Amino acid sequence: MTEFWEEAFKAMQEMWGFEPAKSTVLTNDFFVEHKVKNILIPGIGYGRNAQVFRDNGMLVTGIEISKTAIDLAQKHFGKDLIIHHGSVTEMPFDHKKYDGIYCYALIHLLSKNERAKLIRDCYLQLAENGWMVFAVVTKDAQIYGQGTCIDKDQFELPSGLKMFFYDKATIQEEFGKAGLFEIIDVMDVYPFYLIKCKKGE
Repeated sequence: MTEFWEEAFKAMQEMWGFEPAKSTVLTNDFFVEHKVKNILIPGIGYGRNAQVFRDNGMLVTGIEISKTAIDLAQKHFGKDLIIHHGSVTEMPFDHKKYDGIYCYALIHLLSKNERAKLIRDCYLQLAENGWMVFAVVTKDAQIYGQGTCIDKDQFELPSGLKMFFYDKATIQEEFGKAGLFEIIDVMDVYPFYLIKCKKGE
């Protein structure tokens, strides 16, 4: 996966522009409401989904697999944006506790075991009463079923990306023991679910 994203960011640079995704705007509002101050963003990319949190006074730390994306993020948003270089499958990269974790359009790119590890690793890095929010693609997306089926609801797309598609039953199965308390439908790049969890619930 490292090579895929490194080549993608080299070729297409700021491929999604600089406006935060709709899921990010909703999560920012939620974090502001709950006075979140210190957040971790696994899969931060070139930072387009980080700046809205920083604009609202939150300290952001990221994790990113692509060195090119990290360079772009620090070019556009400053060298003070802390980003650990590596795969989220290698978490943790620090031993901080965060009162918010936001993971956008990432977990559905992982295998079943990797998804379970990411949820567990994020939950472990949450402070008590902290919040984590995951934005995931749903089975309602038009690309569901395209490419080669490699596991239940997981397909290798023509681009080479492997993508898992969520329904509410799978969310309950994977996030049920991680403080899951709300699932919201969001029309983003694709139909997404915004999954909200709280530590200590």
